Amino acid sequence: MRILISGVCGFVGSELALGLRRSGHTVCGFDNFSRAGSELNLPRLEAAGVEFARGDVRFEKDLERWRDLDWVLDAAANPSVLAGVDGKTGSRELLEHNLWGTVNLLEVCKREKAGMILLSTSRVYSINRLCSLPVAAKDGAFVLDEKSGASGPDGVREEFPTSAPISLYGASKLASEQVALEYGSAFGFPVWVNRCGVMAGAGQFGKPDQGIFSYWIHSWSAKAPLKYIGFGGTGHQVRDCLHPDDLLALVLKQLKRGGMGSGSHPQQAEDRIVNVSGGAQSAMSLMQLSEWCSEEFGSHEVAVDLSPRPFDLPWVVLDSSRAERLWDWKPQKSVLQICAEIGRHARENPEWLKVSAG
Repeated sequence: MRILISGVCGFVGSELALGLRRSGHTVCGFDNFSRAGSELNLPRLEAAGVEFARGDVRFEKDLERWRDLDWVLDAAANPSVLAGVDGKTGSRELLEHNLWGTVNLLEVCKREKAGMILLSTSRVYSINRLCSLPVAAKDGAFVLDEKSGASGPDGVREEFPTSAPISLYGASKLASEQVALEYGSAFGFPVWVNRCGVMAGAGQFGKPDQGIFSYWIHSWSAKAPLKYIGFGGTGHQVRDCLHPDDLLALVLKQLKRGGMGSGSHPQQAEDRIVNVSGGAQSAMSLMQLSEWCSEEFGSHEVAVDLSPRPFDLPWVVLDSSRAERLWDWKPQKSVLQICAEIGRHARENPEWLKVSAG
């Protein structure tokens, strides 16, 4: 198959591209290098035989060159939950990139009669409802103390409310999901939507508002300043993490099942959306991550900032049981394996934070 990947030089895009090439697929892709450090991934992509052209998903003319496609994998986005409101990215720019960029890719799918795999996010779920989940502190981490609605100990399910507010970033991705499903239905091509949790692994460009596992481990290794923000300064807030190799395993299954009428894939519209995450077994709080870092790299002081940060949440863990049921998929890499991989990368690349600081 010939697969086009937008944002191919980003962390997730590049790892998927390399994995798809190892699986025997023809891969092409584009990137505008808006993410600091992403240009460093280009040499290994080209060495693996990935066809590359510089381009921006917001501009239709940059997509005209891509032909004879079987699938389009939408991995281009501004991934920060603060985007559009932090003064660094304009709100219009965010929507043009995350929403209108997806529309441009869907037009490519329509033209080429190609399928679409959209990488979405756990940030489509309602902030107010997530904040209202009953949590208690235990062993240095927030945990749910009872089942609540569409969420249980295994995490937030796809039925969890997506009502506003969810952030401009989350809204851009939620709208992209709906538009993608409508395009697939109207023009007869397959669409799969993968709501990903926190992606993590070696080579990720970590920042405080994204790539938190990579950012924390690299910062600890470099003895750079760190701080617990909000939630009483305890570091009890929890996220789960997912390695790109596990996402790749699902993508390969989705590519294989093919078109709308095969009968070998889900027919219900809601089954086209799945959570893709490490789940409860890969969940870790910042305090627990600090304990891991301390064992690996020695002690390091973490400051406390009691002021809340916009869109921060105490506990977000995704339940991927729908993906397991529909796709026979489960993540294989544990959070400790992922942390160890990032730790090795931190030791080998002590200047990594400067590379990705732009």
